Amino acid sequence: MVRPRFLPDNFTLLLVLTVAIASFLPCKGEVAKGFNVVTTISIGLLFFFHGAKLSREAVIEGAMHWRLHLTVLAFSFVLFPVLGLVFKPIFLPLVTPDLYLGILFLCTLPSTVQSSIAFTSVARGNVPAAVCSASASNLIGIFLTPVLVGLIVVSHGQGQGSFGSIMNIVLQLLLPFVAGQIARRWIGNWIDSHKVVLKAVDQGSILLVVYTAFSEAVVQGLWGQLPPISLIGLSVVLLVLLFTMLGIATFLSRRFGFSKEDEITIVFCGSKKSLASGVPMANVLFTSHTVGMVVLPLMLFHQIQLMVCAVLAKRYAERPRKLAEPIIPQNESSSV
Repeated sequence: MVRPRFLPDNFTLLLVLTVAIASFLPCKGEVAKGFNVVTTISIGLLFFFHGAKLSREAVIEGAMHWRLHLTVLAFSFVLFPVLGLVFKPIFLPLVTPDLYLGILFLCTLPSTVQSSIAFTSVARGNVPAAVCSASASNLIGIFLTPVLVGLIVVSHGQGQGSFGSIMNIVLQLLLPFVAGQIARRWIGNWIDSHKVVLKAVDQGSILLVVYTAFSEAVVQGLWGQLPPISLIGLSVVLLVLLFTMLGIATFLSRRFGFSKEDEITIVFCGSKKSLASGVPMANVLFTSHTVGMVVLPLMLFHQIQLMVCAVLAKRYAERPRKLAEPIIPQNESSSV
C-alpha cells in the first residue's frame, strides 16, 4: 500500500500520539518520579550514542573549510537568537508568553545532524562540510546553548541560571558524549552496522522525554492555559522565522562568494534546529512544569523544517549538473 503524501513521517506521528497519550493519561506521583529517573538515564544513553556515532574521519575531511563553518555557527547561535529578540513585538501578539519562551529556546539550539546532512546530499551540496558543520554545531551547542538560555531566555521567564545549567549539561549530556567518543574505538564498527537499532534508541529517548514533559505540563493545566488560536499563531511565527533564515542564508552565502555546493550546505545547516538535542536540553535546563510548553514550538518547527527543506532540496537537485561534478548518493532524509 502506497503511503499518502499528506501524511507526516512516522516519527512525527509518534510525537503526536505521545502528546495525545500524555494529555489523556499523564503520569503522576510515584509513577512520574520513576519516569523521571528513566528519562535521565535515556538522555545519557542518547548522548553516549551520539558521541559514538560521530566519525572523526568525516569531521577531519570537512574541517578545513573554516569560512563555511563559521558562517553556519554564526547563523545558529547569533543570527537566530537576534531574530528571536528583534521579532518579539511581532511574535508576542500571536502567541502566549510561555510559547514565546519556547521560541527563544528554539533560537538558541544547534543545527540538526542527520537531516541536515541528508538534505545536503539530496540537493548535491558539500556533504563532508555539512557533516563537519552540523557535528560542530551540536558539540558547541552543549556548551553554548545553556549560556544563551541564561542570557536571553531566563531574562524573559523561567529557567535555570547559566552556571547550574552548564553543570547539568556537563553531567547529563557532555560526559556521556565524551564517553561515547572514547568508546568508539571499540564499539565503532558495531555502531555503524546497527544504525536502525540506534535510530530506535534516539527516537525512543525523545518520545520518553516528550511524554514525561507533557504529562507534567498537563497536570499543571497546559491545555487550559493554551488557547487553540495560539497554535495557529505559533505556526505563523515559526514559518516567518524559518523563511527569514532561509532567505538570509541564501543571500549571504551568495554575497560572500560561496560555491553553489557550499551555499546548499549553509542553507540547510544554518536554518535548521535539532529536536534530538533540544528536547533533552529543555528537560535539563527548565523546571519540570514549563518543559512541555517550551518544547512545543520545537516539535512544530521540526515538522515544518522537514517539509519545507524537502521541497527546497528537490529544487536544488534539479539544477543542471556540471561536467566535473561528482555524483553524490541521495540518502533518505532522517526524521530527527
